[in-house]
Amino acid sequence: MDGILVAYSGEIFIKSERTRRNFERKLVDNIKHNLKARAIEFQLKKMRGRIFIRTNQIKEVCKALEPVFGIAWMAPCYHLSTSNLNEIVEFCRKNYKHWLNVGEKFAVDARREGKHPYTSQQLAREIGNVIRRKVDLSNPDKKIYIEVRGDETFIYLQKFNALRGLPVGTAGKVISLISGGIDSPVSSIRMMKRGCEVVLLHFHSFPLVSRASIEKVKELAQIMRKFQKRIVLYLIPFGEIQMKIKAKVDAQYRIVIYRRLMLKIAERIAQLEGAKAIVTGESLAQVSSQTLQNIYVIEEATSFPIFRPLIGMDKEEIVREAKRFGTYEISIRPQEDCCQLFVPRHPTTQAQLKKVLEFEKKIKVEELVEEALSMAEKIVIG
Repeated sequence: MDGILVAYSGEIFIKSERTRRNFERKLVDNIKHNLKARAIEFQLKKMRGRIFIRTNQIKEVCKALEPVFGIAWMAPCYHLSTSNLNEIVEFCRKNYKHWLNVGEKFAVDARREGKHPYTSQQLAREIGNVIRRKVDLSNPDKKIYIEVRGDETFIYLQKFNALRGLPVGTAGKVISLISGGIDSPVSSIRMMKRGCEVVLLHFHSFPLVSRASIEKVKELAQIMRKFQKRIVLYLIPFGEIQMKIKAKVDAQYRIVIYRRLMLKIAERIAQLEGAKAIVTGESLAQVSSQTLQNIYVIEEATSFPIFRPLIGMDKEEIVREAKRFGTYEISIRPQEDCCQLFVPRHPTTQAQLKKVLEFEKKIKVEELVEEALSMAEKIVIG
């Protein structure tokens, strides 16, 4: 094999020409970053709808490309510096015994990009004629893929599906609230898949509780760095603020007040970072703060768009995604969630905005926001 043929997501291909070029540049940049980070030697060539990575480190390149959003599939391939029909056919005649065992059935999948003195069907037929194995177009044991692109030819036998989506950095920046549990890392990575650069924001109650959530979030940020080359993480102590809320807010309303305050703080950090939206890991009706009424009341706290990538997913679906992204084992480790501090066993599921606003007058919300921002710790990973 001479290298890896990469097909980028069809979403990129259907963009306008100018937008597509920008997306392609970002995808190439993200690929190069991952390869250089692993000290892989390579040469890269971009073509229409494809990227060819010439390398002799095939396995290492495939591993490096697994977390790159914007890639539809990748295939270890042979590369021929020719589009001559006879030369392609002769190459296949000499090598097919390495690809197909005796008794295996095969099919040829041929396609072309550019002008050539033969059709894709003729190419497939000529190759099929020199391979001394049984043809089965409907149920082959193996497929031989041939792509002729201009004056070059790529031949491959396997395609490995990738994450698809859009290249990270093409859709702007967002602030993502991350708790350390299962849901919020998944929602953050899902926004990366839509091309967003994600800045993480974690509220903790240390020293009223242990540092478990802080350490978990740092580890999760390291995992997320596979998908995004640089992670910014804000850590905000929330325990003292919670004690002030506890003194003046009815227990049933504390979680709603906590969440509204978090959004106000997130909005200020978004302004500092140049972000255009806030992301949460909420799933409708999963817990008390995520009922439709409470979501309505909580969202009123900010004028920023709130993205909820998991809103229609159930827990099993979210867990599957967490395992797929590699965050699950860290997320399930025990921790004390700051939102569970000083709350009753049965918090309200039907918060009333008028009552919430009355509580917020008592606690002087803007002063609490300033207090939180003054204690914020910013960590850059990558």
